[in-house]
Amino acid sequence: MRRNAEAIEEGVAIALAAARLEVKNRILVETIADGDDFAPEVVGGDAREALLRLAAEQDDAAAAMSKLRLKAWGRHSDPHGTHDYRDRDVRNLRRRAKQYSGVAKKLRALAESDDAVRTLVEDARGAAWHDVEVNIASRLRIEAMRPDDDPDYDKMREARMQALRMVDLQRLSSDVKRRKKHRHAAD
Repeated sequence: MRRNAEAIEEGVAIALAAARLEVKNRILVETIADGDDFAPEVVGGDAREALLRLAAEQDDAAAAMSKLRLKAWGRHSDPHGTHDYRDRDVRNLRRRAKQYSGVAKKLRALAESDDAVRTLVEDARGAAWHDVEVNIASRLRIEAMRPDDDPDYDKMREARMQALRMVDLQRLSSDVKRRKKHRHAAD
């Protein structure tokens, strides 16, 4: 029984990490890319959906193990591959189905718990903020670097100049034209 409980706890930990990643990515896309405000109640709903979706996946896996167990029962020949189960695998397949079901049950309980959902959202928000923080720190380090500090400055100079001509100056030119057009339209 102890092995089952440990396997279930490990499965829940993995599923929580997946849910946290999904919620973190949702936060990043909605708040940064789409410019929406962070709304814990909306993100909480997303977190509940993620947990319930992962629980459904665990139920599907349990059902698949049960089917494999029934198919393996009474078969005593040598297997032809890794997933070609035989009668001697029936006990292990039953245990795995119970473990998947146990993970699904715990995930559903977490989805119903306001505290668990709030914790998941807070963890995801912290992870999203950490990603933003690392990105900003990296950009500041690169953009604030003086030529003397960069060992590849001379090698990369031509590429930077080409990007300046082809991207930055083109964008600046488009912005100037757009502003002039708007000024003339307003006059």
